[in-house]
Amino acid sequence: MTDAVRYAREGTLAVVTLDDGKVNAMSLPFFRALQAALDRAEADDPAAIVITGRPGVFSAGLDVKLLPTLPAAELRETLLTFGRTLLRLFTLPLPTVAAVSGHAIAGGALLAFACDLRVAADGPFRLQLNEVAIGLTLPTWAIVLACAAVPPRWHTEAILHARGYAPAEALARQILDRVVPPERLLEAAREAAVPLAGLDHGAYGGSKARLRATAVRLAMDRLDEESPGRLPAKQP
Repeated sequence: MTDAVRYAREGTLAVVTLDDGKVNAMSLPFFRALQAALDRAEADDPAAIVITGRPGVFSAGLDVKLLPTLPAAELRETLLTFGRTLLRLFTLPLPTVAAVSGHAIAGGALLAFACDLRVAADGPFRLQLNEVAIGLTLPTWAIVLACAAVPPRWHTEAILHARGYAPAEALARQILDRVVPPERLLEAAREAAVPLAGLDHGAYGGSKARLRATAVRLAMDRLDEESPGRLPAKQP
């Protein structure tokens, strides 16, 4: 783990905090650090995991300034690790709650979607899959995560139309489970975790795996072919 991804045990819960001092941009070191946090959580066996960001920013997604500078092999490894990491979180046998502390854009939105519940801070923040708007085709694994979190009625506008949502709009569409004042975010996330923590862990993990198995298998089958070694010409 790095200082930008911190793991802490708080009573029966584990809290993973993302804070790089900026926008929590995602890169290969970020994904490795998040994987290390998930390793620790599985070994630690908390009742539930809360994943949060720094005030005002959950994550702005992939580091779009860094990606075009990477050699083809490193870019491909980054994109493969991106998908594998979030699919691992999506199927983690422990209950997971995203405490969305601010903007959650692209990969940041997908990180929230990979969790079982989403509690968000109220404010002038945006939740958005903006890939189509910037000329990127979403990989199957990302669509799987989005479809699990976004009710079917809103799939077209959220995934294809790159609609950005204020917290209240996302709550109205049931993409978020709760919106609270920023100072109450972690408290509300812990409250959301309590009923999950009371469930049988073995049954929870096994049922989650079966619930998501077909979609995850499809995503993993396509991950390799959908992780290019170069980016399309159009970039933000």
